[in-house]
Amino acid sequence: MPTLASDGEDRGAPEPHRARAMAESFGADPARYDRTRPRYPARFLARIAGDGGGAVLDVGTGTGIVARQLVAGGCRVLGLDVDARMAAYAREGGLDVEVAPFEEWDPAGRRFDTVVAGQTWHWIDPVAGAAKAAGVLRPGGRFAAFWNVSRPAPDVAEALGAAFRDALPGAPLNPWSRTALDGYSAIVDRTADGIRAAGAFGEPEEWRHGWECTYTRDEWLDQLPTGGGMALLTPAQRTALLDATAAAVDGLGGRFPMGYTALAVTAVVPPGRS
Repeated sequence: MPTLASDGEDRGAPEPHRARAMAESFGADPARYDRTRPRYPARFLARIAGDGGGAVLDVGTGTGIVARQLVAGGCRVLGLDVDARMAAYAREGGLDVEVAPFEEWDPAGRRFDTVVAGQTWHWIDPVAGAAKAAGVLRPGGRFAAFWNVSRPAPDVAEALGAAFRDALPGAPLNPWSRTALDGYSAIVDRTADGIRAAGAFGEPEEWRHGWECTYTRDEWLDQLPTGGGMALLTPAQRTALLDATAAAVDGLGGRFPMGYTALAVTAVVPPGRS
């Protein structure tokens, strides 16, 4: 979601996977993160992981949002996260989670049918990560990195954008000034290029699945601090943004629909590969 310069959108800054401090900021309030972050459509995840029953590695599992959905679909899931606070929260929910950067993680000979990364792959080195994924996948196994990308209606984008301008007039770029899908194009390209560079996958594909949910003012304000860009703001700036956004949502009638595109970049290890 573009709630500031959030969740990996390219702003001309260093590549997101080098911004480890921001990547590890989400664990400051794992309960809020788990409560407010949007889930993924069941049909979208079923297309990625198959009919269930397979072994899945969930890279950047966080609080276990994706992992729990996959377990509910019949998969056996191992979570992996760099943040011990997020991992501890996921374990409290009954998930099996290990703590390490994916690029440095030791799989100890384990292999998986599917490797997924929901809302996290931009924090991973795209080439080293793809090579690591290929190394732990069985022949015929699928890798999929995916994101929920917001698609607000024009009036919603204008209201949220105006709130951002009012609260942060010196910000270099308003995240609501262009479509989030445009902002994610660089991430999609880096992910696909990393898959190709790994040399172990078939040609990557891009999958999209549209969906929508409705937020009340309190629900939207609750999730706003979970954006990575919030970690870069001063307390006064955060308060100003929350207050301006609250007024904007009130102006929309106190609630609004938010469209999303579940966007995946995915590829399969050829079945004949040993």
